[in-house]
Amino acid sequence: MREVQLNGRDISAYEEFVSEQTKKNLRDLSKVLKGKKIAFVNSTSYGGGVAELFYSILPISRSLGVDLHWLVIDGDNEFFATTKKLHNMLQGKEGSLTAEEINHYIDVNRRNAEEVGENFDVIVIHDPQPMAMPLFLGNKAKHFVWRCHIDTSAPNKEAMALVHRFLPLYERAIFSLGAFASGLNIKSPSIIHPSIDPLSVKNIPISRIAAEEIVARYGVDPHRPMIVQISRFDPWKDPLGVIDVYREVKKLFKDMQLVLVGSMATDDPEGWKFYQKTLRHAGEDKDLFILSNLDGVGSREVNAFQRVATVVLQKSLKEGFGLTVSEALWKKRAVIGGNVGGITVQIQHGVNGYLVRENRECVEDIIDLMNNEPRRVEFGEKGFETVANKFLITRHIEDYLKLFASMLVKASV
Repeated sequence: MREVQLNGRDISAYEEFVSEQTKKNLRDLSKVLKGKKIAFVNSTSYGGGVAELFYSILPISRSLGVDLHWLVIDGDNEFFATTKKLHNMLQGKEGSLTAEEINHYIDVNRRNAEEVGENFDVIVIHDPQPMAMPLFLGNKAKHFVWRCHIDTSAPNKEAMALVHRFLPLYERAIFSLGAFASGLNIKSPSIIHPSIDPLSVKNIPISRIAAEEIVARYGVDPHRPMIVQISRFDPWKDPLGVIDVYREVKKLFKDMQLVLVGSMATDDPEGWKFYQKTLRHAGEDKDLFILSNLDGVGSREVNAFQRVATVVLQKSLKEGFGLTVSEALWKKRAVIGGNVGGITVQIQHGVNGYLVRENRECVEDIIDLMNNEPRRVEFGEKGFETVANKFLITRHIEDYLKLFASMLVKASV
């Protein structure tokens, strides 16, 4: 168990994105939470959307005077293989966990809990990996909250049973969509949508020229049409389906390129295997690019690829939220997403993008957008407005602070 050290980021930098009412709300909430100590706990400090959010949420909250900490658990390969299996089972995949896997999972949680040396008013446990920790934390926290970022709308029954062993330890459970909570039979969930940070390296404005120069360094021609998908190498993100869609589109648009960009996370051992499977499925194609942080692709590069893309895909088969959709909409790109999970909250079909369930629909919608530049522009403009109104980090922080205040004020009465 270790605490992540964070660079400062001040709420004052977000003036242009925050209404006067939101500013007042944040100030008032920070006063309520003065003197309270809160911790987020998760399984990795890089390589995933949750970790990326923390690098913004925590420093900005601290600048408001909220004492918020980020703790990352330690685990071995066996532990993370088990939690990845549990993750997939919670998203509906068939399978089971052995008694040995469950015992090891609980034991790793115990060892991490024993390393927590401070007391907190609230500890927020993120996702299944550290979910058993409250069994062993005792009085190191007054309140426990579970924050689930994945699609649990139709979980494997065995995974659901395991989660329900730990749920009674938590005072609140937070989900991205109400349907995810109903899948676990949770009657009164808290719903908080994730968000993007408009001032992060991934989302700050960069010029078209600068973006094209970055893209060209990877052998991609910024002056030819391209489809871009940014996501982990994971079967739920369907990179193999994206490749198949690209091949169909390329029959009509010979200059089309495909760029798949993903990051390799420490808590996802399955990702390395699926990365190799994706490479094999791609074969030899000079217009198909599979890139990752191993190739030096970081946040600035992702920013560039999203800005240069003709069409951005997030063709997920299951999705907790899919912030790459909001990232691309913020950059005024035309986006096509899987008609699943949190993507359906971000995209209104035919208004600011398209939602698809199968390859054929995706091919047809890409062709439609390729033949209709005004529609691409319209989707981009409306998508930007959607993100500005609903999915920026300041709203996300306000939602968290409201939740903490409701718990701690009630507890002190």
